[in-house]
Amino acid sequence: MLRLVLPKGSLERATMQLFEDADLAVNRASDVAYRGTIGDPRISEVRILRPQEIPVYVADGLFDLGITGRDCIEERGSEVVSLGRLSYSKATANPARVVLAVAADSPVTSLAELAARPGTLRVSSEYPELTRKALAAQGVEAEISLSYGATEAKVPDIADAVVDMTETGSALRAAGLRVIETLLVSHTELIANPAAAADPDKRHAMEQILTLLQGTLEARGKVLVKLNVSAENLDSVLGVLPSMRAPTVSELSGGGAFALEAVVAKSDINVLIPALRDHGASDILEIPLSKIVH
Repeated sequence: MLRLVLPKGSLERATMQLFEDADLAVNRASDVAYRGTIGDPRISEVRILRPQEIPVYVADGLFDLGITGRDCIEERGSEVVSLGRLSYSKATANPARVVLAVAADSPVTSLAELAARPGTLRVSSEYPELTRKALAAQGVEAEISLSYGATEAKVPDIADAVVDMTETGSALRAAGLRVIETLLVSHTELIANPAAAADPDKRHAMEQILTLLQGTLEARGKVLVKLNVSAENLDSVLGVLPSMRAPTVSELSGGGAFALEAVVAKSDINVLIPALRDHGASDILEIPLSKIVH
């Protein structure tokens, strides 16, 4: 039913792992194959292509569903439907920013000052269309050249400013540049073709796929803790047991004791389990989770 396109490159491995964890494993002839299949009746075709191309192909209807970054969507000016954000790897956990940077010793501190600056601003960017729209909106007269990499190395000889992608800004600072404006905050998104998203059957299938992906992400870094505790120690144990909402408490047969379970952060478990035992808990189980669906 759904033709799906996934990103090749830096997000490829993490994307494949996410789909495998969501019980939507992508089967390919090899790790470099551009075509694949998913053993799910909702997905009829899988292609792996560069994220920069994905918004165009989804907007044109070549694919119903895809994963790419907001930066790629804005750069290509593609009309797609965003179904939701997906933060599933080191590269997507913190949103990247598309920023405008100038030389560290430049007196310019804002886009408004650039607009008031005489002459034409030379800008080097891997995002020429996004840059053009952002600068034009602020009245900045600019000559924008496409950069094929090492963008931060082009100031001051080749460009007066650069527009580049960054997470921390450390590479720009190391190159002697200073960020003066964030043009775009870019998240990784699940996007859909507008016509496909308007089809009730396809939209229902899309929402189901999104539920599996988001449920898998929700479960990452969390575990289920189950334990028993006597009635006299119940309040003491509840005092140290965190949970997503409230712990589940069930009285054991025979009375006088309770079974508790709660979803907690995996990072806290090494401190939590000994503390639970110290407060009277017993029969403590730590159980890994695959999905959490609200």
